[in-house]
Amino acid sequence: MSYEMTDPRTKYPPLPDPPDPHTDQPGLLSETDPRPDHGENSYRGSGRLPDRHALITGGDSGIGRAVAIAFAREGADVAISYLPEEQADAEETARWVRDAGANAVLLPGDITDEQQCDDLVADAAESLGGLDLLVLNAGYQRARDEVDTIPEEEFDRVMRTNLYAPFLITRAAVPHLPPGSSILVTTSIQAYNPSPGLLDYALTKAALVAFVQMLAEQQGPHGIRVNGIAPGPIWTPLIPATGWPKKLPKFGEDTPLGRAGQPAELAGAYVFLASEDASYVSGGILAVTGGKHL
Repeated sequence: MSYEMTDPRTKYPPLPDPPDPHTDQPGLLSETDPRPDHGENSYRGSGRLPDRHALITGGDSGIGRAVAIAFAREGADVAISYLPEEQADAEETARWVRDAGANAVLLPGDITDEQQCDDLVADAAESLGGLDLLVLNAGYQRARDEVDTIPEEEFDRVMRTNLYAPFLITRAAVPHLPPGSSILVTTSIQAYNPSPGLLDYALTKAALVAFVQMLAEQQGPHGIRVNGIAPGPIWTPLIPATGWPKKLPKFGEDTPLGRAGQPAELAGAYVFLASEDASYVSGGILAVTGGKHL
């Protein structure tokens, strides 16, 4: 990130009206206009994660890519979990990781499948030579109408992506994590200030807050720290793919800072919580919301 002082209201320009917002999942960078900033050309590492081994779900784009780039520039090797349809985005992320001198491992697969979650962790640990950073970031959301219109298969997909997968991946990962490891969970402002139009998504994010707090108590005696990051309105490929074109022109303008955030603006929060600087921080939720309250 730039170390020169900036006005946070104008650090990034307002989002223009998307010319033709896409509505299909997964969201892809090739379909996202304007292109999000993941810190590709701005994040500067300072050796805060030397010789660490990180598995990041949803690491192909958005917040996951920003974290992968930052972790790599801080000295960590990175395994990236993503859907096979996101191959092009994942390969681009891997190039940025390798450009930083770190090892990048690409692990495609659908984490709504229990066996894939187990295989993902085993492959990451083997490929990286260990595992000590786990970033549970992958998520799925769709705009919803009334509760009686939400199809059961869609509700199930949200639950399996946002809630089952973090549990299953954590269950598989804990035996690999030595003392000093960190588990980082991407929750959301939706956990605290839920939108009716994201009913099922908000449910999962609220549950993840409880997951962070309880897991931190459980794993603290083993020397493993667990924390969450609660983003506010962040411009990622997931947003135009959510299916709410009428909301996109003003996305993020209701924050005190008056704009949407960029993935690059979250990277430092994940680095801090993963690093030794946060050695006494566990069970916390760090808000990156543009001034909105949790």
